[in-house]
Amino acid sequence: MIVNKEIPFDSSCLEKVYINLRSVERSVDLLTSSLIKQQSSAELLKWTLKALSLTDLTTLSGDDTRANVERLCFRAAFPFPERLTDPKLYGSIHTAAVCVYPSRVGDAYEALKSLGKTNDIQIAAVATGFPSGLYPLPSRLLEIKYAIKQGATEIDIVVDRSLVLRNDWSQLYNEIVQMRHACGDKAHLKTIMGIGECGTMVNVYKASMVAMMAGSDFIKTSTGKEAVNATLPVGLVMIRAIQEFYRLTGKKIGLKPAGGVRTVKDAVAWLIMIQETLGAEWLTPELFRFGASGLLDDIEKQYYNLSRKVK
Repeated sequence: MIVNKEIPFDSSCLEKVYINLRSVERSVDLLTSSLIKQQSSAELLKWTLKALSLTDLTTLSGDDTRANVERLCFRAAFPFPERLTDPKLYGSIHTAAVCVYPSRVGDAYEALKSLGKTNDIQIAAVATGFPSGLYPLPSRLLEIKYAIKQGATEIDIVVDRSLVLRNDWSQLYNEIVQMRHACGDKAHLKTIMGIGECGTMVNVYKASMVAMMAGSDFIKTSTGKEAVNATLPVGLVMIRAIQEFYRLTGKKIGLKPAGGVRTVKDAVAWLIMIQETLGAEWLTPELFRFGASGLLDDIEKQYYNLSRKVK
């Protein structure tokens, strides 16, 4: 497994950062609104299937059981009923991953193994004291190791937002580096910013830069538990951080919006924004994901509607 390696902490990347929110919002509107309206039914159908292939199908409820996870995995592997699916797509179209709590990773692994999908669908585990990130660091590191031992191939960590609010960037860097080392080369590391609790867009940008310096393979907007989750303006700020990091290091880092992406229209706006900023090369499971629990419902609905229009 190819993973991002940390680079030395460089505070100069965090200096003289200024973000004009109104300008960001205007840029989002210019990047997405008109282009969405120009999409034909055939193009929207392609975007719909693309969104499906980039989704981390998620269940993070307090009442999750083995049965819940088994159903989740089956739906991730076979999102559309065979009788209503293009025969060329059935069995070949699936989500990028399933995302569960560490205690349910073993259930997900067994379910995907029985379906013959362990090589096709990744198993992501939220870890490190999700969703608060306020647990003692040793316990957070143990949680990562436990999830990997159970079969997780991706670890979605959550940062301690108090470090962001205090601008304690060196401590944030050191903690994420230790999490990177706990993952080793056995799991990709996706770092959740918790953007709704970071205070400002400037903090989101700086936290994103620190996470990438510390070895994150993805930066992720939210836990889905905050009052404010994935929005296009905050996504654009994180995209600008990814672009700057790529300019400085040549490393391509992924982006994962999570929380609030519920419809195909929402997803298409994100996909178009990625294509217009980072480029089509980022629209792969290796560099872009949606974290969602309800998006697949609308994907299924729109797939049937658009398929009838295209025929």
